[in-house]
Amino acid sequence: MVRVPKLTRADAVPALRNPLAFIADRWTPDPRTVQRAALAALVMSVVIVVTGGAVRLTGSGLGCPTWPECTDGSLTPTTALTYHSAIEFGNRMLTYVLCAAVGWAIIAARSQKPYRRSLTRLGWAQFWLVMGNAVLGGIVVLVGLNPYTVAAHFLLATALITVAAVMWQRTREGDGAPRPLVGKAVQQLMWFLVVASALLIAAGTIVTGAGPHAGDTSDVKRIPIDWETVAKLHSVFAWIVVTLTFALWFVLKAVDAPKGPLDRTRDLFVILLAQGVIGYVQYFTHLPEALVGLHMFGSCLVWIGVLRVLLALRERPEATLDLPGPAAEVTVGTRA
Repeated sequence: MVRVPKLTRADAVPALRNPLAFIADRWTPDPRTVQRAALAALVMSVVIVVTGGAVRLTGSGLGCPTWPECTDGSLTPTTALTYHSAIEFGNRMLTYVLCAAVGWAIIAARSQKPYRRSLTRLGWAQFWLVMGNAVLGGIVVLVGLNPYTVAAHFLLATALITVAAVMWQRTREGDGAPRPLVGKAVQQLMWFLVVASALLIAAGTIVTGAGPHAGDTSDVKRIPIDWETVAKLHSVFAWIVVTLTFALWFVLKAVDAPKGPLDRTRDLFVILLAQGVIGYVQYFTHLPEALVGLHMFGSCLVWIGVLRVLLALRERPEATLDLPGPAAEVTVGTRA
């Protein structure tokens, strides 16, 4: 009788292994490569929001009247359709570019040495958010651009931006326990700013759902609220966010906070001022499409700016593992 050798995980056939583990065994990216991959995913998450806004503002929301096909029996636009079909189909194709960017971020995070599970999980969270929003986008088309589904589509995209921004920040930190750089009162003020900013964005989606840009040239149902009244409420939230941002900068100055939080708070304040100017101009000029699109881009920058301030109020050093023997400790994580 011939004795069959026992196979270990290391002896497994490569083709049967986890593809990510297979790549990680053969490639170790530079920390800057991981950072660039995370940044690429963040940039594409903003691009997909802006191009989605372009679809709505050009009246191309039903340029492909069905989903997942563009038309019945065809995955691509037919010659009988208009440029609206090309715009809507182009936005759908950008989803694959977004998936490629997120996939690169996942692979780079998984291949980094030492392995950082938290980064890989953030990458996979982005993947599932993209998949969920793709399905929700299909539902938006199938229900004829119902404004509530359009609002949910944008909010889920904002969740994607949130995770992408956190992952980008985490690539430049270690895995040690977070250490606050400011006192509890300042942290509470920051959370007030986060909540106010979230309410500002939510109010903006209601303005969109009630406003004149329905996303299609045909008669599309709108949220039954006077959009100008909601726009004024949106403006109130904007002023609250601006006030809280200035108050945070003033308090950080008073407590002699590190340069990082101060700089990011200043950057957020500048973004808010620019966004406010665009918002008021578009309101008094009756919502021209170009300014509405620029305002959508600005909303992404505002939210990213808020997250950057929040994450700047703490630091995460490299984690250390205490080991017996001559090697007293091993550092885990990278610092940019």
